[in-house]
Amino acid sequence: MDRTKVVTTIKDRFDGRIKRFYDKSAGRIYIDIDKKDLVDFARLIFKDMGARFNIATAADHPEEVEIMYHFNFDGIGLIVTVRIYAPKKKCKVESLLPVMKGAEWIEREIHELFGVEFKNHPDMKPLLLPDDWPKNKYPLRKDYKLSSKQEPC
Repeated sequence: MDRTKVVTTIKDRFDGRIKRFYDKSAGRIYIDIDKKDLVDFARLIFKDMGARFNIATAADHPEEVEIMYHFNFDGIGLIVTVRIYAPKKKCKVESLLPVMKGAEWIEREIHELFGVEFKNHPDMKPLLLPDDWPKNKYPLRKDYKLSSKQEPC
């Protein structure tokens, strides 16, 4: 599959469901979508088109958490990033674990550090933080403050 076929397939399949398609460079595409469409996009790109799931990343914004899912088409040197936003007041996103097992630990990490709830994830137990970490305290959110008893790294 070449780059043109990747772009055409995604645009044709999701006509009207793409909020923004940003063709950054020959090797990089960003696609902004509604979070309700995430599983469908991941299924197409990962299962149907054969891209490799690389990683997911998150960033904190004042009212929402941005989550980017990065997929590699290794044979053609193309990375497709699918980006969603989850409002902090209702910070829930469907888990991609049923589509791809590789999402298991990164969803746990994003949950722990940013407070995103991944619906239908079977094992959201802590991965990185100590067992006694306080509930509803997310260390990578900008509103998280170290207490006077904690030492910064």
